Amino acid sequence: MSDFQLHTPETQAGLRRPFVEVAVVMRRERIDNRWQPWRWSLSEIIPHEDDFGHAPRLLLIDDQEERWLHPGLKVELFSDDAEGYELNLTTQQPCFWVVWRMEEEPSITHECIAVPQTVTLSYHDAGRWLDAQESVEQVPAPLEVLLWMQTFVDQHYVLDVKRRKRPESFKSLQDRFGNPARVSTVKSGGPHHG
Repeated sequence: MSDFQLHTPETQAGLRRPFVEVAVVMRRERIDNRWQPWRWSLSEIIPHEDDFGHAPRLLLIDDQEERWLHPGLKVELFSDDAEGYELNLTTQQPCFWVVWRMEEEPSITHECIAVPQTVTLSYHDAGRWLDAQESVEQVPAPLEVLLWMQTFVDQHYVLDVKRRKRPESFKSLQDRFGNPARVSTVKSGGPHHG
């Protein structure tokens, strides 16, 4: 079992919204492609620990792969996005989503690396980033995070029941002055056949 420190307003005075601090591990792996010999991907999300610090650091390097730790990313829950968390919880595999980008200029090492920009548990956020064609990947969220998120959803999610619009054929008819109008199915005028 992981040790995510889940912060809530109920357990921490002065806290505005629930959050969990995470560290993202990005993986660079060698692939069989002469034009692009390396590929970056999300490896995992782990609980943030204070001794990680806040700067990215290399965890592993060999001929086939590199792993980089990016600590100190905050995942917050917003009450106006409770539906996004509910949608995540009701998927087959609830998860964390990570948006990451390649550095434009090397700033951490001598080569550009993939850097996580943000982490979310919101289905809506992930959809918006995907629509914007960002690099978005996901990893399963652990049970303790799902239970924490479910408690939040139970407190804040209100099912938006849309009122069904009454079909026009059931509305009462009015004339151009707003008075009730009458419609008759009896034919008027002309000869009656009997």
